[in-house]
Amino acid sequence: MLKLRLSRGGTKKRPIYKVVVADSRFARDGRFIEKVGYFNPLLPKEKKERIGLEAERIKYWLGQGAQPTTRVARILGENELMPMPANGNNPQKAIPKKDRKKEGSEEAPKADVAPAAEAKKEEASTKEEKK
Repeated sequence: MLKLRLSRGGTKKRPIYKVVVADSRFARDGRFIEKVGYFNPLLPKEKKERIGLEAERIKYWLGQGAQPTTRVARILGENELMPMPANGNNPQKAIPKKDRKKEGSEEAPKADVAPAAEAKKEEASTKEEKK
């Protein structure tokens, strides 16, 4: 499957990305079919040099069935080469991961323990009534 994705370049802590068309099985920074643009996240959003895209080649590859990654889809949407993707909704993202696990694991055992405890109480009460 063909993907429009970012390939990282630059130096340590100073990334520059190429927008490339590549087979999804290839490594992120490995072999690609064609370079169709660049993205420099270190520049402010107002700067024209932050993003450079070859619009005609991107439209060609989209027509050939290439699927953009989430980040590339946002870049293309901002440059009006395709419709802007819908924003994702992950309300769990604000909760630290260790707390998310605690909430999920605590609720399940409490639900299991409560019916068992109630069942034991009922059994005890029926035994007392029989005596």
